[in-house]
Amino acid sequence: MGLNDDGSKQYLAEIAGQFTQGAEIDAIAPLGNGNINSTFLITLKGRAPTPNNAQPQRFVLQRINAQVFPQPELVIQNMAVLSEHLGKPTAPLSHRWETPTILPTQQGKNFWIDEDGEYWRAISFVENSHVRESVEDVRHAREVGYGLAMFHGLISTLNADRLADTLPGFHITPTYLADYEQVLATRFSADAADADDLTQFCLSFVEARRDWAHVLEKAKALGHLHVRPIHGDPKVNNILLDDSGKAISLIDLDTLKPGLVHYDIGDCLRSGCNPLGEETENWQHVTFDTGLAKAMLQGYLSLAKDFLTEQDYDYMYDAIRLIAFELGLRFFTDYLAGNVYFKVKHPTHNLTRALVQFKLTESIEQQADTLKAIIQALR
Repeated sequence: MGLNDDGSKQYLAEIAGQFTQGAEIDAIAPLGNGNINSTFLITLKGRAPTPNNAQPQRFVLQRINAQVFPQPELVIQNMAVLSEHLGKPTAPLSHRWETPTILPTQQGKNFWIDEDGEYWRAISFVENSHVRESVEDVRHAREVGYGLAMFHGLISTLNADRLADTLPGFHITPTYLADYEQVLATRFSADAADADDLTQFCLSFVEARRDWAHVLEKAKALGHLHVRPIHGDPKVNNILLDDSGKAISLIDLDTLKPGLVHYDIGDCLRSGCNPLGEETENWQHVTFDTGLAKAMLQGYLSLAKDFLTEQDYDYMYDAIRLIAFELGLRFFTDYLAGNVYFKVKHPTHNLTRALVQFKLTESIEQQADTLKAIIQALR
């Protein structure tokens, strides 16, 4: 019986029952607005939250999307490795911080496979928290940066070799550039006379940055930058805040993998410092807010200085610039290919998305001296 069948509530209760350790279920409700995994909040009867979440009153139940993550067991394995790592004694933290952890089945396993072969997992729920969909002010920006640094600091001593790469090629800009070139060669002629002005603008924009797109991967190959555990998708709405506005958790850990912390830094600032947002139709007026960027970097580097190297700072501006360009490249490639990857609301949706990211990249480039000065002052 699938989720869309009659009795799906009963079906969910049966799945959740694999993780309840015998407790009775009081309520099941959809959780969040993510469009990858199916996520539900499970509430148990007669339970009160405990400090170690060993027997929580509420927990999160998720079905992992095997189309996005073709090896769901590796996604779960990574989170189990993280849970084990974070369970080791550490120095006391300055204020509350919780990272969601794996909850076992009644048989002591980290997941449950249903009759359709779907993978389900249970993770702890961070109580008394909320998210914001965009950066609201400088104080919020500082907390977003602080939250990312807190997570990076906690996983900085985790051996990246223990993590599986659940999304090979993710955030490897030269790989996306190769995909783009293949689409150009097979689906589109760069010299097509009927290409509209916006498409020609994007083609020229990518061409002008083709060689530079390898900057972080070249730095890695030269040994200037090193692979570490990263979150992979540290968007603003993945940072949980408490009622006072302090960052207390970084959630959505499916993209946890080995990589460069620069991908996380660049993606966090890309998503947080564009006041108009990446879905705006008003792409001509997209700008990168250096005031928010400064606050975010202040929050991040207040902790990250403990684990960053001097060369990490050297490539920080490149990271901010590159990840905005990379996402624009991905959107533009999908547009040229016929909108086969990203969901769209109209035929030119991915073209508009690409223009937003390219204008953001352009704004970053125009403020390069300012951003480099901010980074230098915080070293």
